[in-house]
Amino acid sequence: MFEGEFKMKTSDFYYDLPEELIAQDPLEDRSSSRLMVLDRKTGEVEHHIFKEVIDYLNPGDCLVINDTKVIPARLFGIKEGTEAKIEVLLLKRRENNVWETLVKPGKKARVGARISFGGGLLKGEVIDVVEEGNRLIQFSYEGIFEEILDQLGQMPLPPYITHQLKDKNRYQTVYAKHEGSAAAPTAGLHFTPELLKAIEEKGVNIAHVTLHVGLGTFRPVKVEDVTQHHMHSEFYVVEESQAALVNETKRNGGKIVAVGTTSLRTLESAAGEDGLLQAKSGWTDIFIYPGYQFKIIDRLITNFHLPESTLIMLVSALAGKEHIMAAYEEAVKERYRFFSFGDAMFIV
Repeated sequence: MFEGEFKMKTSDFYYDLPEELIAQDPLEDRSSSRLMVLDRKTGEVEHHIFKEVIDYLNPGDCLVINDTKVIPARLFGIKEGTEAKIEVLLLKRRENNVWETLVKPGKKARVGARISFGGGLLKGEVIDVVEEGNRLIQFSYEGIFEEILDQLGQMPLPPYITHQLKDKNRYQTVYAKHEGSAAAPTAGLHFTPELLKAIEEKGVNIAHVTLHVGLGTFRPVKVEDVTQHHMHSEFYVVEESQAALVNETKRNGGKIVAVGTTSLRTLESAAGEDGLLQAKSGWTDIFIYPGYQFKIIDRLITNFHLPESTLIMLVSALAGKEHIMAAYEEAVKERYRFFSFGDAMFIV
């Protein structure tokens, strides 16, 4: 899968980003953000508006979107008996009412601790401490968990967003369907129903996959040798009909365009050695960095990623590290908006 031995350092993927270029709020019109088009063969860049992405999609191509839905996974509760404030972030549903969570402050959440949320509308008990100090919490409630969560929970925005959103749907794609993410697949935030309709009317297929994004997506790479980084795992689903759509596009010579790194990682995780997409589901911890040989995808629509992150390594695998670092330098110079609510890049 990887060719040759690369000695890559995490610091090779550093770039200097002025703090004021980190977008704190989404634009009023999703599709009016800027779009940098990067030619991965030549490294040349062009500057556009996102809705002009349609000009780079041809009839017979296939756009692959991740239809996961972010759950309002941040809960604020009170520890029973002490009235201490506790913040709980839902990470993964282990069983029906047992979730793996991140708890702050952890020292107040030993096994047996009980936490009350929303005046007792939702209750939780810490039943185990697992890897990285995460807590398993068993919840009890009357009614439907998702409805209670919607009432009590807040969107778990990335650490670099400094305030809560006025409208929590803005941290959700317009096609979000299957609940389970702790973070949005942000490249998809630029699409509007009108733009998707226009793309379909042009003769471009749209395939859906699901990958529930974990908070590990924001975890910094702490090792200097890239290959030693331990990637977090995330749950994905590729349905039979969607695999067939992607494979038919491939056979007919159309381009497979992944919307976001989550769609890309799903496609590459479910690809067979023959380059065809398999219908399957499971956990993936695929880590893509320069040297990786792509099996399925041809192009990628993505946002601008954090310095030294696994995501900037992934886009460097597709477009080449020199091209990516030069394009990011240009984006800083042109004052593009960065990260989740920022502008987009189309690697062609």
